[in-house]
Amino acid sequence: MHKAKSKAIINYKQYELSKGGGRMKAYKSIGALTIILLLSTATVYAIHQTQPAETQVALPGPRADSLYTYITAEDNYRNWSVWPGKEKRYKAQAPLIRVTTYVNENALYSIRAGGKMANGSIIVTENYNESGKLLALFVMYKIKGYNPSAGDWFWAQFNPKGKVIVSGRVNACIDCHSKKKDNDYIFTEDFVK
Repeated sequence: MHKAKSKAIINYKQYELSKGGGRMKAYKSIGALTIILLLSTATVYAIHQTQPAETQVALPGPRADSLYTYITAEDNYRNWSVWPGKEKRYKAQAPLIRVTTYVNENALYSIRAGGKMANGSIIVTENYNESGKLLALFVMYKIKGYNPSAGDWFWAQFNPKGKVIVSGRVNACIDCHSKKKDNDYIFTEDFVK
């Protein structure tokens, strides 16, 4: 009887060890899956940070009315990032007064990368007077092949209600911004390295 009792204890201990070993395998499997999930998430995030994202809505062509619809209805610019390091309504260079500069994902990528703006980059600048009244929207839209001699920028100015003031290859815009040709025609900040 003593032998049978000790054999039963040994079998029970082996059972507990095997049961614990099964738990250990399960914990290891869960740990491995967690690591794989974290690495996958980190990889997707890294890719998102290094390449401009494709927009859900097709970008407009070089037409001011289509561009205005795009930036106000289809992909509202006020949901975009403000130019990194700039606050809303900062003091601007003349002829602008106080501005807020918004950038789409392609432009944001280019700023962070320190290179010229990628095709499809859109910069929207709201111009305010000192008392905070919106005076105009200025838009720069990079369209590959549109105007190579002036950085491929499509220019547009809208009044606060969306009426087109000027658009296209606007000489006044190009002449002024050509002072910053080495910075891809952009005054906001020297970002091109």
